[in-house]
Amino acid sequence: MAKDSGLSLIDRIRNGNSAIVVPGVYDALSAKIAEHLGFEAVFQSGYSVSASMLGLPDYGLLNANEVIEQARRIARAISIPLIVDIDTGYGNALTVRRVVRELEDAGVKGVFLEDQVWPKRCGHMQGKQVIARDEYIQKLKAALDARRSSEFIVVARTDALEPLGLDEAIERANEYARVGADLVFIEAPKSIDEMARICREVKAPTVANMIEGGRTPLLSIDELERLGYRLILFPLTAVFASAYAVMDALSLLKARRDTRSIMHRLLTFNEFNKLVGLDELKMLEKKYSS
Repeated sequence: MAKDSGLSLIDRIRNGNSAIVVPGVYDALSAKIAEHLGFEAVFQSGYSVSASMLGLPDYGLLNANEVIEQARRIARAISIPLIVDIDTGYGNALTVRRVVRELEDAGVKGVFLEDQVWPKRCGHMQGKQVIARDEYIQKLKAALDARRSSEFIVVARTDALEPLGLDEAIERANEYARVGADLVFIEAPKSIDEMARICREVKAPTVANMIEGGRTPLLSIDELERLGYRLILFPLTAVFASAYAVMDALSLLKARRDTRSIMHRLLTFNEFNKLVGLDELKMLEKKYSS
């Protein structure tokens, strides 16, 4: 996907020729892989971080410090923008303000803030509830006020579709846009017709969320662009793939008592060292020892 030279990420979302495709990551290594493959930005997925750090589902179990510290590690490891899922903000408007300030100081370039009741759950799970619009807008205003750079992206997410219906979700999305959200995200539409209506009726750049096996139809990037989405997330692809690969490799090791038969499925020692930047460290080591 070609970049629009000279434009910030938010300008490319608003004015670029194509949507921005953003994979979900959960640690510095997965983020470095995404950058190595040429993605323009990465998304710190709440579910992926909960699974990788805690071995637990996206069920309101992460806290603010865990999210901030993981974001700091990821942002330090890459040069492309990192956008972070901050769930409901972990408290009230003052908490949201603190989280946004700390993330921006850590080098993060944007956040997703949702209107679920805390403790939240994954947007593709059942039983979600949302807070009142006014209560969420207080948090959204705090996030917008807290950012120091106009290029720091604030995405307003609503989970109102399941408990309150699509009409309410669209009304909330438009109200959040009027307050100042850079993009709006209606989570978990259940059909292409609902997705098309969202893109048609929401008066702001919209976000698509592609979860393999989730509630929303799994469409191609081209199909999502034709519908009108401007930011396209694949938040769990990497963690699903990683879990599958690790399970597959370790199952074969246990069964065969040998890894020689799976060498073709692994990076070599030298390839892995190159990916994580050993050559650069050796150059620095040489520079400082001379």
